[in-house]
Amino acid sequence: MSKAEQRVQAKGESVHRNLALDLVETGQDGASEGRVSRELPEGITSPMLYSDIVRLAWPSLLELTLTQLTSMVDLMMVGGLGAWAITAVGLTTQPKFLLMTMFIAMNVGATAMVARYRGAGEPKKANEILRQALLMTFVLSLISSIVGYIFSEQMVRFMGAADAETLAGGTIYLRIQMIGLVPLALTSTFTATLRGVGHTRVAMVYNLIANFVNVIGNYLLIHGHFGFPRLEMAGASLATVIGQLVAFSIALRVVLRGDHYLHLRLKEGFKIRWNHMRNIISIGIPAMFEQLAMRTGVIVYARTVASLGTVVYATHQIAMNIQAMSFMTGQAFAVSATSLVGQSLGKKRPDMAESYSNHTRRVGMAISLVLAGIFFFFGRQIVSLYTNDPAIIDQGARILRLVALVQPFQSSQFILAGALRGAGDTRATMVITFITVLLVRPGLALLLINQFNWGLDGAWIALVTDQVLRSSLVLLRYNSGKWKKIKIK
Repeated sequence: MSKAEQRVQAKGESVHRNLALDLVETGQDGASEGRVSRELPEGITSPMLYSDIVRLAWPSLLELTLTQLTSMVDLMMVGGLGAWAITAVGLTTQPKFLLMTMFIAMNVGATAMVARYRGAGEPKKANEILRQALLMTFVLSLISSIVGYIFSEQMVRFMGAADAETLAGGTIYLRIQMIGLVPLALTSTFTATLRGVGHTRVAMVYNLIANFVNVIGNYLLIHGHFGFPRLEMAGASLATVIGQLVAFSIALRVVLRGDHYLHLRLKEGFKIRWNHMRNIISIGIPAMFEQLAMRTGVIVYARTVASLGTVVYATHQIAMNIQAMSFMTGQAFAVSATSLVGQSLGKKRPDMAESYSNHTRRVGMAISLVLAGIFFFFGRQIVSLYTNDPAIIDQGARILRLVALVQPFQSSQFILAGALRGAGDTRATMVITFITVLLVRPGLALLLINQFNWGLDGAWIALVTDQVLRSSLVLLRYNSGKWKKIKIK
Protein backbone atom coordinates (compact mmCIF):
# COMPACT_ATOMS: atom_id res chain seq x y z
CA MET A 1 0.00 0.00 0.00
CA SER A 2 1.35 3.44 -0.95
CA LYS A 3 2.00 6.26 1.52
CA ALA A 4 -0.96 8.16 0.13
CA GLU A 5 -3.25 5.19 0.67
CA GLN A 6 -2.03 4.72 4.24
CA ARG A 7 -3.02 8.24 5.25
CA VAL A 8 -6.47 8.11 6.82
CA GLN A 9 -8.36 10.58 8.87
CA ALA A 10 -8.22 10.24 12.67
CA LYS A 11 -11.40 9.06 14.40
CA GLY A 12 -12.49 7.04 11.41
CA GLU A 13 -13.53 9.88 9.13
CA SER A 14 -13.16 9.05 5.45
CA VAL A 15 -10.73 11.01 3.29
CA HIS A 16 -11.33 11.63 -0.39
CA ARG A 17 -8.12 10.75 -2.24
CA ASN A 18 -6.84 12.15 -5.51
CA LEU A 19 -4.92 9.72 -7.70
CA ALA A 20 -2.29 12.24 -8.81
CA LEU A 21 -2.25 14.75 -5.95
CA ASP A 22 -1.75 12.17 -3.21
CA LEU A 23 1.37 10.88 -4.93
CA VAL A 24 3.22 14.12 -4.21
CA GLU A 25 4.50 15.23 -0.84
CA THR A 26 3.71 18.43 1.01
CA GLY A 27 6.53 20.92 1.05
CA GLN A 28 7.86 20.35 -2.46
CA ASP A 29 7.52 23.56 -4.40
CA GLY A 30 7.44 21.93 -7.85
CA ALA A 31 7.29 24.57 -10.54
CA SER A 32 8.39 28.11 -9.96
CA GLU A 33 5.87 30.80 -9.07
CA GLY A 34 6.30 32.62 -12.37
CA ARG A 35 4.32 32.20 -15.55
CA VAL A 36 2.29 29.07 -16.15
CA SER A 37 4.28 25.97 -17.17
CA ARG A 38 2.90 23.43 -19.64
CA GLU A 39 5.04 20.52 -18.38
CA LEU A 40 3.70 17.71 -16.20
CA PRO A 41 5.18 17.26 -12.71
CA GLU A 42 7.62 14.36 -12.38
CA GLY A 43 5.90 10.99 -12.00
CA ILE A 44 2.47 12.35 -12.94
CA THR A 45 0.66 11.35 -16.13
CA SER A 46 -2.26 12.94 -17.96
CA PRO A 47 -4.56 9.95 -17.28
CA MET A 48 -3.99 10.45 -13.53
CA LEU A 49 -4.97 14.11 -13.78
CA TYR A 50 -8.01 13.40 -15.95
CA SER A 51 -9.11 10.72 -13.49
CA ASP A 52 -9.09 13.19 -10.58
CA ILE A 53 -10.77 15.91 -12.64
CA VAL A 54 -13.59 13.70 -13.91
CA ARG A 55 -14.09 12.05 -10.51
CA LEU A 56 -14.85 15.45 -8.99
CA ALA A 57 -16.65 16.91 -12.00
CA TRP A 58 -19.14 14.22 -13.00
CA PRO A 59 -21.30 14.41 -9.85
CA SER A 60 -21.37 18.20 -10.14
CA LEU A 61 -22.11 17.98 -13.86
CA LEU A 62 -24.98 15.58 -13.28
CA GLU A 63 -26.28 17.64 -10.38
CA LEU A 64 -26.05 21.00 -12.16
CA THR A 65 -27.43 19.63 -15.43
CA LEU A 66 -30.45 18.03 -13.80
CA THR A 67 -30.94 21.14 -11.66
CA GLN A 68 -31.05 23.25 -14.80
CA LEU A 69 -33.32 20.71 -16.48
CA THR A 70 -35.61 21.15 -13.48
CA SER A 71 -35.50 24.90 -14.03
CA MET A 72 -36.37 24.34 -17.68
CA VAL A 73 -39.26 22.06 -16.72
CA ASP A 74 -40.39 24.72 -14.22
CA LEU A 75 -40.49 27.30 -16.97
CA MET A 76 -42.28 24.93 -19.33
CA MET A 77 -44.91 24.17 -16.68
CA VAL A 78 -45.32 27.84 -15.81
CA GLY A 79 -45.46 28.59 -19.54
CA GLY A 80 -48.79 26.77 -19.64
CA LEU A 81 -50.25 29.78 -17.84
CA GLY A 82 -49.17 32.12 -20.67
CA ALA A 83 -46.24 34.24 -21.85
CA TRP A 84 -46.86 36.63 -18.94
CA ALA A 85 -46.01 33.85 -16.47
CA ILE A 86 -42.65 33.11 -18.16
CA THR A 87 -41.87 36.83 -18.04
CA ALA A 88 -42.93 37.06 -14.38
CA VAL A 89 -40.53 34.28 -13.36
CA GLY A 90 -37.77 35.85 -15.44
CA LEU A 91 -38.22 39.22 -13.75
CA THR A 92 -37.69 37.66 -10.30
CA THR A 93 -34.47 35.86 -11.17
CA GLN A 94 -32.00 38.75 -10.94
CA PRO A 95 -33.46 40.37 -7.77
CA LYS A 96 -33.22 36.98 -6.07
CA PHE A 97 -29.63 36.48 -7.17
CA LEU A 98 -28.78 40.03 -6.09
CA LEU A 99 -30.09 39.29 -2.59
CA MET A 100 -28.03 36.09 -2.53
CA THR A 101 -24.84 37.94 -3.46
CA MET A 102 -23.35 38.30 0.02
CA PHE A 103 -23.53 34.71 1.18
CA ILE A 104 -22.63 33.28 -2.25
CA ALA A 105 -19.49 35.44 -2.16
CA MET A 106 -18.56 34.27 1.33
CA ASN A 107 -19.00 30.69 0.13
CA VAL A 108 -16.21 31.35 -2.37
CA GLY A 109 -13.92 32.16 0.54
CA ALA A 110 -15.08 29.10 2.48
CA THR A 111 -14.45 26.79 -0.50
CA ALA A 112 -10.92 28.12 -1.02
CA MET A 113 -10.11 27.85 2.69
CA VAL A 114 -11.34 24.29 3.26
CA ALA A 115 -9.60 23.18 0.05
CA ARG A 116 -6.30 24.61 1.30
CA TYR A 117 -6.70 22.97 4.72
CA ARG A 118 -7.74 19.68 3.11
CA GLY A 119 -4.55 19.78 1.01
CA ALA A 120 -2.44 20.68 4.04
CA GLY A 121 -3.98 17.83 6.07
CA GLU A 122 -5.61 20.05 8.72
CA PRO A 123 -9.19 18.78 9.21
CA LYS A 124 -9.69 20.70 12.46
CA LYS A 125 -9.20 24.01 10.70
CA ALA A 126 -11.38 22.91 7.78
CA ASN A 127 -14.23 22.19 10.20
CA GLU A 128 -13.71 25.52 11.95
CA ILE A 129 -14.14 27.20 8.57
CA LEU A 130 -17.41 25.29 8.08
CA ARG A 131 -18.82 26.60 11.36
CA GLN A 132 -17.74 30.18 10.69
CA ALA A 133 -19.16 30.06 7.17
CA LEU A 134 -22.52 28.74 8.42
CA LEU A 135 -22.71 31.48 11.05
CA MET A 136 -22.00 34.16 8.47
CA THR A 137 -24.43 32.67 5.95
CA PHE A 138 -27.26 32.49 8.48
CA VAL A 139 -26.95 36.16 9.43
CA LEU A 140 -26.57 37.45 5.87
CA SER A 141 -29.36 35.31 4.41
CA LEU A 142 -31.79 36.25 7.19
CA ILE A 143 -31.24 39.94 6.46
CA SER A 144 -31.62 39.34 2.70
CA SER A 145 -34.79 37.32 3.26
CA ILE A 146 -36.48 40.07 5.26
CA VAL A 147 -35.47 42.84 2.85
CA GLY A 148 -36.49 40.77 -0.17
CA TYR A 149 -39.92 39.90 1.25
CA ILE A 150 -40.73 43.50 2.14
CA PHE A 151 -39.65 44.96 -1.21
CA SER A 152 -40.70 42.13 -3.56
CA GLU A 153 -43.29 44.15 -5.46
CA GLN A 154 -40.98 47.13 -5.88
CA MET A 155 -38.18 44.92 -7.23
CA VAL A 156 -40.41 43.19 -9.79
CA ARG A 157 -41.79 46.54 -10.90
CA PHE A 158 -38.25 47.93 -11.17
CA MET A 159 -37.27 44.98 -13.37
CA GLY A 160 -39.83 46.14 -15.91
CA ALA A 161 -43.15 44.36 -15.25
CA ALA A 162 -45.30 45.78 -18.03
CA ASP A 163 -48.78 44.82 -16.82
CA ALA A 164 -50.69 44.09 -13.63
CA GLU A 165 -50.86 40.32 -14.23
CA THR A 166 -47.09 39.99 -14.64
CA LEU A 167 -46.44 42.23 -11.61
CA ALA A 168 -48.82 40.29 -9.36
CA GLY A 169 -47.47 36.90 -10.47
CA GLY A 170 -43.84 37.94 -10.09
CA THR A 171 -44.46 39.47 -6.66
CA ILE A 172 -46.07 36.37 -5.15
CA TYR A 173 -43.40 34.17 -6.70
CA LEU A 174 -40.56 36.26 -5.24
CA ARG A 175 -42.13 36.60 -1.79
CA ILE A 176 -42.41 32.84 -1.38
CA GLN A 177 -38.80 32.46 -2.58
CA MET A 178 -37.72 34.90 0.14
CA ILE A 179 -39.46 32.82 2.82
CA GLY A 180 -37.27 29.86 1.83
CA LEU A 181 -34.03 31.83 1.40
CA VAL A 182 -32.34 30.88 4.71
CA PRO A 183 -32.41 27.08 4.23
CA LEU A 184 -31.36 27.59 0.59
CA ALA A 185 -28.40 29.69 1.74
CA LEU A 186 -27.28 27.24 4.42
CA THR A 187 -27.49 24.37 1.94
CA SER A 188 -25.31 26.34 -0.48
CA THR A 189 -22.66 26.65 2.25
CA PHE A 190 -22.76 22.92 2.93
CA THR A 191 -22.38 22.32 -0.81
CA ALA A 192 -19.53 24.82 -1.19
CA THR A 193 -17.47 23.37 1.65
CA LEU A 194 -18.10 19.75 0.65
CA ARG A 195 -16.94 20.58 -2.88
CA GLY A 196 -13.88 22.28 -1.43
CA VAL A 197 -12.72 19.03 0.19
CA GLY A 198 -13.57 17.05 -2.94
CA HIS A 199 -16.89 15.47 -1.90
CA THR A 200 -19.10 16.30 -4.87
CA ARG A 201 -21.20 13.13 -4.89
CA VAL A 202 -23.04 13.76 -1.64
CA ALA A 203 -24.02 17.28 -2.78
CA MET A 204 -25.23 15.76 -6.02
CA VAL A 205 -27.49 13.32 -4.17
CA TYR A 206 -29.33 15.78 -1.95
CA ASN A 207 -29.70 18.40 -4.69
CA LEU A 208 -31.11 15.82 -7.12
CA ILE A 209 -33.63 14.69 -4.52
CA ALA A 210 -34.64 18.34 -4.05
CA ASN A 211 -35.12 18.73 -7.81
CA PHE A 212 -37.33 15.64 -7.95
CA VAL A 213 -39.47 17.02 -5.12
CA ASN A 214 -39.65 20.36 -6.95
CA VAL A 215 -40.94 18.83 -10.20
CA ILE A 216 -43.55 16.72 -8.40
CA GLY A 217 -44.63 19.79 -6.43
CA ASN A 218 -44.96 21.78 -9.66
CA TYR A 219 -47.22 19.14 -11.17
CA LEU A 220 -49.42 19.05 -8.09
CA LEU A 221 -49.59 22.75 -7.24
CA ILE A 222 -49.41 24.84 -10.44
CA HIS A 223 -52.53 23.47 -12.11
CA GLY A 224 -53.92 21.48 -9.16
CA HIS A 225 -53.77 17.72 -9.67
CA PHE A 226 -54.83 14.79 -7.45
CA GLY A 227 -56.99 17.06 -5.30
CA PHE A 228 -54.28 19.67 -4.60
CA PRO A 229 -55.27 23.34 -4.95
CA ARG A 230 -54.51 25.20 -8.20
CA LEU A 231 -52.01 27.80 -6.97
CA GLU A 232 -50.45 28.78 -10.33
CA MET A 233 -47.42 31.08 -9.72
CA ALA A 234 -47.57 30.58 -5.95
CA GLY A 235 -47.58 26.82 -6.48
CA ALA A 236 -44.46 26.93 -8.67
CA SER A 237 -42.57 28.97 -6.08
CA LEU A 238 -43.82 26.88 -3.15
CA ALA A 239 -42.69 23.66 -4.86
CA THR A 240 -39.18 25.10 -5.21
CA VAL A 241 -39.04 26.06 -1.53
CA ILE A 242 -40.24 22.61 -0.42
CA GLY A 243 -37.47 21.03 -2.51
CA GLN A 244 -34.91 23.36 -0.92
CA LEU A 245 -36.07 22.39 2.57
CA VAL A 246 -35.61 18.71 1.71
CA ALA A 247 -32.06 19.40 0.45
CA PHE A 248 -31.22 21.34 3.62
CA SER A 249 -32.44 18.52 5.86
CA ILE A 250 -30.32 15.92 4.06
CA ALA A 251 -27.22 18.15 3.88
CA LEU A 252 -27.46 18.94 7.59
CA ARG A 253 -27.68 15.25 8.41
CA VAL A 254 -24.60 14.56 6.26
CA VAL A 255 -22.34 17.05 8.05
CA LEU A 256 -23.69 16.11 11.48
CA ARG A 257 -22.83 12.48 10.75
CA GLY A 258 -19.30 13.45 9.74
CA ASP A 259 -18.57 10.72 7.18
CA HIS A 260 -17.22 13.11 4.53
CA TYR A 261 -14.18 14.81 6.11
CA LEU A 262 -16.29 17.72 7.34
CA HIS A 263 -18.02 17.14 10.67
CA LEU A 264 -20.34 19.72 12.23
CA ARG A 265 -20.33 19.28 16.01
CA LEU A 266 -23.12 21.42 17.41
CA LYS A 267 -21.78 21.11 20.97
CA GLU A 268 -18.71 23.10 19.90
CA GLY A 269 -20.99 26.07 19.26
CA PHE A 270 -20.67 28.89 16.76
CA LYS A 271 -18.36 31.29 18.55
CA ILE A 272 -16.79 33.80 16.17
CA ARG A 273 -13.15 33.10 15.36
CA TRP A 274 -11.89 36.33 13.91
CA ASN A 275 -8.80 34.87 12.22
CA HIS A 276 -10.96 32.53 10.15
CA MET A 277 -13.58 35.20 9.54
CA ARG A 278 -10.91 37.56 8.23
CA ASN A 279 -9.61 34.93 5.83
CA ILE A 280 -13.09 34.10 4.52
CA ILE A 281 -13.93 37.79 4.18
CA SER A 282 -10.61 38.70 2.52
CA ILE A 283 -11.41 36.23 -0.26
CA GLY A 284 -15.16 36.76 -0.14
CA ILE A 285 -15.29 40.57 -0.30
CA PRO A 286 -13.82 40.81 -3.83
CA ALA A 287 -16.11 37.92 -4.82
CA MET A 288 -19.04 39.87 -3.36
CA PHE A 289 -18.19 42.97 -5.38
CA GLU A 290 -17.80 40.73 -8.41
CA GLN A 291 -21.26 39.30 -7.82
CA LEU A 292 -22.71 42.76 -7.22
CA ALA A 293 -21.16 44.02 -10.45
CA MET A 294 -22.48 40.98 -12.28
CA ARG A 295 -26.00 41.24 -10.89
CA THR A 296 -26.20 44.99 -11.40
CA GLY A 297 -24.99 44.63 -14.98
CA VAL A 298 -27.40 41.78 -15.69
CA ILE A 299 -30.30 43.71 -14.15
CA VAL A 300 -29.59 46.73 -16.36
CA TYR A 301 -29.25 44.36 -19.30
CA ALA A 302 -32.51 42.55 -18.45
CA ARG A 303 -34.41 45.82 -18.03
CA THR A 304 -33.15 46.95 -21.42
CA VAL A 305 -34.46 43.74 -23.01
CA ALA A 306 -37.74 43.98 -21.07
CA SER A 307 -38.36 47.35 -22.77
CA LEU A 308 -38.83 45.43 -26.04
CA GLY A 309 -42.14 43.98 -24.80
CA THR A 310 -43.58 40.90 -23.08
CA VAL A 311 -43.35 38.49 -26.03
CA VAL A 312 -39.76 39.47 -26.87
CA TYR A 313 -38.77 39.17 -23.23
CA ALA A 314 -40.39 35.73 -23.08
CA THR A 315 -38.21 34.72 -26.06
CA HIS A 316 -35.17 36.15 -24.27
CA GLN A 317 -36.02 34.28 -21.07
CA ILE A 318 -36.33 30.99 -22.96
CA ALA A 319 -32.96 31.56 -24.65
CA MET A 320 -31.35 32.49 -21.31
CA ASN A 321 -32.84 29.36 -19.75
CA ILE A 322 -31.38 27.20 -22.51
CA GLN A 323 -28.02 28.97 -22.36
CA ALA A 324 -27.94 28.35 -18.61
CA MET A 325 -27.97 24.63 -19.43
CA SER A 326 -24.72 25.15 -21.30
CA PHE A 327 -23.23 26.77 -18.17
CA MET A 328 -23.38 23.43 -16.42
CA THR A 329 -20.33 21.91 -18.11
CA GLY A 330 -18.15 24.91 -17.36
CA GLN A 331 -19.43 25.20 -13.81
CA ALA A 332 -18.99 21.48 -13.09
CA PHE A 333 -15.40 21.46 -14.28
CA ALA A 334 -14.83 24.75 -12.47
CA VAL A 335 -15.73 22.85 -9.27
CA SER A 336 -12.90 20.42 -10.07
CA ALA A 337 -10.50 23.27 -10.81
CA THR A 338 -11.38 25.15 -7.61
CA SER A 339 -11.02 22.10 -5.35
CA LEU A 340 -7.87 20.66 -6.96
CA VAL A 341 -6.08 24.01 -7.26
CA GLY A 342 -6.85 24.83 -3.63
CA GLN A 343 -5.71 21.42 -2.41
CA SER A 344 -2.56 21.55 -4.56
CA LEU A 345 -1.59 24.94 -3.19
CA GLY A 346 -2.33 23.65 0.32
CA LYS A 347 0.32 20.98 -0.39
CA LYS A 348 2.62 23.76 -1.68
CA ARG A 349 2.53 22.28 -5.18
CA PRO A 350 1.75 25.08 -7.65
CA ASP A 351 2.97 22.81 -10.45
CA MET A 352 0.14 20.39 -9.68
CA ALA A 353 -2.33 23.30 -9.57
CA GLU A 354 -1.23 24.34 -13.07
CA SER A 355 -1.46 20.83 -14.45
CA TYR A 356 -4.94 20.27 -13.06
CA SER A 357 -6.15 23.62 -14.44
CA ASN A 358 -4.77 23.05 -17.93
CA HIS A 359 -6.18 19.54 -18.20
CA THR A 360 -9.56 20.63 -16.85
CA ARG A 361 -9.77 23.33 -19.50
CA ARG A 362 -9.08 20.82 -22.28
CA VAL A 363 -11.92 18.53 -21.16
CA GLY A 364 -14.35 21.45 -20.86
CA MET A 365 -13.39 22.75 -24.28
CA ALA A 366 -14.10 19.41 -25.96
CA ILE A 367 -17.56 19.19 -24.41
CA SER A 368 -18.35 22.82 -25.26
CA LEU A 369 -17.79 22.11 -28.96
CA VAL A 370 -20.37 19.30 -28.84
CA LEU A 371 -22.88 21.64 -27.16
CA ALA A 372 -22.19 24.30 -29.77
CA GLY A 373 -23.15 21.86 -32.53
CA ILE A 374 -26.40 20.91 -30.76
CA PHE A 375 -27.49 24.53 -30.25
CA PHE A 376 -26.56 25.53 -33.80
CA PHE A 377 -28.32 22.71 -35.64
CA PHE A 378 -31.24 21.89 -33.29
CA GLY A 379 -32.16 25.31 -31.90
CA ARG A 380 -35.65 25.35 -33.37
CA GLN A 381 -36.54 21.97 -31.88
CA ILE A 382 -35.24 23.00 -28.45
CA VAL A 383 -37.15 26.31 -28.36
CA SER A 384 -40.35 24.57 -29.48
CA LEU A 385 -40.32 22.60 -26.21
CA TYR A 386 -41.26 25.82 -24.43
CA THR A 387 -43.88 27.27 -26.74
CA ASN A 388 -45.79 26.75 -29.99
CA ASP A 389 -45.66 30.44 -30.89
CA PRO A 390 -43.94 30.53 -34.33
CA ALA A 391 -42.54 34.04 -33.80
CA ILE A 392 -40.85 33.02 -30.56
CA ILE A 393 -39.54 29.79 -32.13
CA ASP A 394 -38.05 31.61 -35.15
CA GLN A 395 -36.30 34.26 -33.11
CA GLY A 396 -35.27 31.85 -30.38
CA ALA A 397 -33.61 29.52 -32.90
CA ARG A 398 -31.67 32.47 -34.31
CA ILE A 399 -30.51 33.46 -30.82
CA LEU A 400 -29.33 29.91 -30.13
CA ARG A 401 -26.87 30.20 -33.01
CA LEU A 402 -25.22 33.01 -31.05
CA VAL A 403 -25.29 30.79 -27.95
CA ALA A 404 -23.46 28.13 -30.00
CA LEU A 405 -20.79 30.64 -31.02
CA VAL A 406 -19.97 31.57 -27.44
CA GLN A 407 -19.65 28.02 -26.04
CA PRO A 408 -15.82 27.55 -26.19
CA PHE A 409 -15.18 31.01 -24.71
CA GLN A 410 -17.76 30.46 -21.99
CA SER A 411 -16.29 27.10 -20.95
CA SER A 412 -12.73 28.45 -20.75
CA GLN A 413 -13.86 31.45 -18.74
CA PHE A 414 -15.78 29.38 -16.16
CA ILE A 415 -12.98 26.86 -15.61
CA LEU A 416 -10.04 29.24 -15.37
CA ALA A 417 -12.03 31.61 -13.15
CA GLY A 418 -12.73 28.58 -10.93
CA ALA A 419 -9.00 27.88 -10.76
CA LEU A 420 -8.29 31.50 -9.79
CA ARG A 421 -10.94 31.34 -7.05
CA GLY A 422 -9.46 28.10 -5.75
CA ALA A 423 -6.20 29.99 -5.33
CA GLY A 424 -8.01 32.83 -3.57
CA ASP A 425 -7.42 35.23 -6.49
CA THR A 426 -10.86 36.84 -6.36
CA ARG A 427 -9.74 40.44 -6.89
CA ALA A 428 -8.75 39.78 -10.50
CA THR A 429 -12.08 38.13 -11.36
CA MET A 430 -13.86 41.05 -9.66
CA VAL A 431 -12.14 43.61 -11.90
CA ILE A 432 -12.77 41.53 -15.03
CA THR A 433 -16.46 41.13 -14.20
CA PHE A 434 -16.78 44.85 -13.50
CA ILE A 435 -15.39 45.70 -16.93
CA THR A 436 -17.32 43.13 -18.95
CA VAL A 437 -20.67 42.47 -17.26
CA LEU A 438 -21.27 45.86 -15.67
CA LEU A 439 -19.91 48.08 -18.45
CA VAL A 440 -19.56 46.27 -21.79
CA ARG A 441 -22.69 44.08 -21.87
CA PRO A 442 -25.37 46.57 -20.75
CA GLY A 443 -23.67 49.51 -22.49
CA LEU A 444 -23.44 47.72 -25.81
CA ALA A 445 -26.99 46.36 -25.43
CA LEU A 446 -28.34 49.89 -24.86
CA LEU A 447 -26.47 51.11 -27.94
CA LEU A 448 -27.53 48.28 -30.26
CA ILE A 449 -31.17 48.28 -29.11
CA ASN A 450 -31.85 52.01 -28.79
CA GLN A 451 -29.54 53.50 -31.41
CA PHE A 452 -29.23 50.76 -34.03
CA ASN A 453 -32.69 49.24 -33.45
CA TRP A 454 -31.34 45.67 -33.59
CA GLY A 455 -33.82 44.47 -30.98
CA LEU A 456 -33.22 41.16 -29.24
CA ASP A 457 -30.47 40.23 -31.70
CA GLY A 458 -28.54 43.31 -30.57
CA ALA A 459 -28.93 42.32 -26.93
CA TRP A 460 -27.45 38.90 -27.61
CA ILE A 461 -24.59 40.29 -29.68
CA ALA A 462 -23.74 42.35 -26.59
CA LEU A 463 -23.80 39.19 -24.46
CA VAL A 464 -21.50 37.33 -26.87
CA THR A 465 -19.07 40.28 -26.86
CA ASP A 466 -19.04 40.23 -23.06
CA GLN A 467 -18.27 36.50 -22.94
CA VAL A 468 -15.45 36.66 -25.50
CA LEU A 469 -13.79 39.61 -23.77
CA ARG A 470 -14.20 38.08 -20.32
CA SER A 471 -12.69 34.79 -21.47
CA SER A 472 -9.69 36.61 -22.93
CA LEU A 473 -9.05 38.65 -19.77
CA VAL A 474 -9.37 35.61 -17.46
CA LEU A 475 -6.91 33.71 -19.66
CA LEU A 476 -4.42 36.58 -19.48
CA ARG A 477 -4.65 36.65 -15.69
CA TYR A 478 -4.25 32.89 -15.42
CA ASN A 479 -1.24 32.86 -17.75
CA SER A 480 0.47 35.52 -15.65
CA GLY A 481 0.93 32.95 -12.85
CA LYS A 482 0.33 35.60 -10.16
CA TRP A 483 -2.41 33.50 -8.57
CA LYS A 484 0.24 31.03 -7.35
CA LYS A 485 1.74 33.66 -5.03
CA ILE A 486 -1.41 34.23 -2.95
CA LYS A 487 -0.94 33.08 0.65
CA ILE A 488 -3.67 32.01 3.06
CA LYS A 489 -2.80 31.83 6.76
